[in-house]
Amino acid sequence: MGLRAALVQLNSSDDPAANLPVTLDYLRKAAAGGAQIALTPEMTNCVSSSRVHQQVVLQHESDDITLAALRQAAQDLGIWVVIGSLALKTDDSDGRFANRSFLISPLGAIVARYDKVHMFDVQVSETESYRESSGFRPGTQAVLADTALACIGLSICYDLRFAYLYRALAQGGAEILTVPAAFSPVTGAAHWDVLLRARAIETGCFVLAPAQTGQHATTQGHARQTYGHSMAVAPWGEILLDMGTEPGVGLVTIDLDRIVGARNRIPALFHDRSLQGPAQP
Repeated sequence: MGLRAALVQLNSSDDPAANLPVTLDYLRKAAAGGAQIALTPEMTNCVSSSRVHQQVVLQHESDDITLAALRQAAQDLGIWVVIGSLALKTDDSDGRFANRSFLISPLGAIVARYDKVHMFDVQVSETESYRESSGFRPGTQAVLADTALACIGLSICYDLRFAYLYRALAQGGAEILTVPAAFSPVTGAAHWDVLLRARAIETGCFVLAPAQTGQHATTQGHARQTYGHSMAVAPWGEILLDMGTEPGVGLVTIDLDRIVGARNRIPALFHDRSLQGPAQP
């Protein structure tokens, strides 16, 4: 019997109070479908490009309405929940926020927290650019949680491009890697499925990647658009689930025994060697 997981694909607005009932409804649907663990995307509580608006609507972790409600939902439904990330206020002197992922137990307890390490500071095209570090402070710690379901390694979105993080998580014991995201449509179409499959193949882990999707309603700043295509990928690289671009819940059953088989067939995870150089010609 495999592990039943649910990916929640959202089209979050910049209003946390309006987003919350939608997320809770999807969690209930996930539990009704037999999910033992449900995963939401990056910025579950608020998708916004306006730092001014974020200062008004975001809260500290201790006061955040989304965190409190999803913890209660996990307890009421008796399931594990990975809150892909919440945008949260911090007490940093520069006023920057945290982009923080949470693993919640069926008792409603916070088992693990992870702050996104790699900031999305890029010029995607002539008209699309991002500077995440202007509003969010980067984390510094990789996070692994050994649970009754599986050993779970946490990450967020742009982290996906940094293979060393996932290798460290897998070598530390991870069986499932979570990659909640709000991927740009341009980079998503080009790289999303390729990178998810690569991380699964390189580590011999299952990869679960719930995503934001569509045009996001906004009251301030420019409206964001995200790629969708929440995915589950097996350790051999097969795509088990691709949710396309509609919000909703996708269910998948994963067999953790496949991890050993994939790693035995290609044991590259354990073949690291020290290198010198690179040498100059």
